[in-house]
Amino acid sequence: MSQHSKDGLACCTIPPVVSKGYEPKGTYITADGLKTYATGPSTAKQAIFFIPDIFGYFPQTLQGADILAHSDKEHQYQVFIPDFFEGSPADISWYPPDTKEKGEKLQAFFQTTAAPPKAAGRIPGLVKDLQRQHPEIENWGIVGFCWGGKVVSLANQSGTLFKAAAECHPAMVDPNDAAAFTIPVAMLASKDEDPDAVQKFKDNLKVPHHVETFGDQIHGWMGARSNLESSRVKEEYERGYKTLLDFFHKHL
Repeated sequence: MSQHSKDGLACCTIPPVVSKGYEPKGTYITADGLKTYATGPSTAKQAIFFIPDIFGYFPQTLQGADILAHSDKEHQYQVFIPDFFEGSPADISWYPPDTKEKGEKLQAFFQTTAAPPKAAGRIPGLVKDLQRQHPEIENWGIVGFCWGGKVVSLANQSGTLFKAAAECHPAMVDPNDAAAFTIPVAMLASKDEDPDAVQKFKDNLKVPHHVETFGDQIHGWMGARSNLESSRVKEEYERGYKTLLDFFHKHL
């Protein structure tokens, strides 16, 4: 079977996306002291470290993790979402930051609870503990949403623990981060990211990559801000996760 057709299989098994009232398939465990959502077959030998957007455990996010874990029958994954916010995620009403008060609250959150360097610094300990709990895991990928995209960039600068990395509607896109990647990278941008920064990030990558802009989708369409009751958003949410599955199928 060719690599192309093999990759294509990854895109054909996503279950119907649930628009409202999604019931997560996973459970909650503790990893390095943090509550962590865990989903996927315990026999899977590949894992995805999933950094959610700043709003935490929203149904759209947990559904996305379950899609990654279970949809590719050839390459199933154990997926883990640590609670970097320790029970105090951002309030979704702060976004978009269209008032001074909302902007100040978001800025304060990014400088404290959700400071990307702080989160990146926790990743080695989290992976070490998850690996201890799941010695069957042989390879790790990582995906980050919103601020998590920046965390992914910081966590893969040198001596990375991961074999492949992905960023979805990433915040704080810095083209200078791209050149430091030594593993394959996917970036799925929305219409709200700076297109020049996304293009320059792509131009600076020296590794296999997939960079794509979902031009009619908002920042957050694959996470907590996704309105899955909109048929178009639902379609692009599904396509986004298919794209991630295809990417990890190929590179993990």
